[in-house]
Amino acid sequence: METLDIAIEDARWESLDIETLAVDAVTATLNVLGLDSATAEISLLACDDRRIAALNADFRDKAKPTNVLSWPSEERAATRPGADPQPAEPGPDGMIELGDIAIAYDTCAAEAGAAGKEMAHHVTHLIVHGTLHLLGYDHETEPDAALMEGLERKILGKMGLDDPYRED
Repeated sequence: METLDIAIEDARWESLDIETLAVDAVTATLNVLGLDSATAEISLLACDDRRIAALNADFRDKAKPTNVLSWPSEERAATRPGADPQPAEPGPDGMIELGDIAIAYDTCAAEAGAAGKEMAHHVTHLIVHGTLHLLGYDHETEPDAALMEGLERKILGKMGLDDPYRED
């Protein structure tokens, strides 16, 4: 991965090796979509619930914590539900600026525990999810959700991880 700028605001992330999880998740996502990870630029903020709640309030008018947030560098949404988004194009320097992701330790840990999942697997899924958002995928409509979840399953499967949407 050429440029994955990671800011760790909550030291608990270091014990999980968030750097390796993030590089692996972003690289796998870009590879499945046929993009060269050496040309991608993403910033990741590994924070806590208090910080992500403030971000969620500022950017989404939802004053509560969430697991992951993403801010694409440009609008890439599909022109119709269930269609692929607009392709990410490199800039003059050959790099593709994708955007920013924030992920909250407290919410991720609570979700992983409640679902009986390994924290590292859940976090990997959420970073894949956030990266797909940066690439223009969303889950606002049923066709869009089906497309995005299908990609998540494919990417995580290639990484040797279980289907995150399977109900046990």
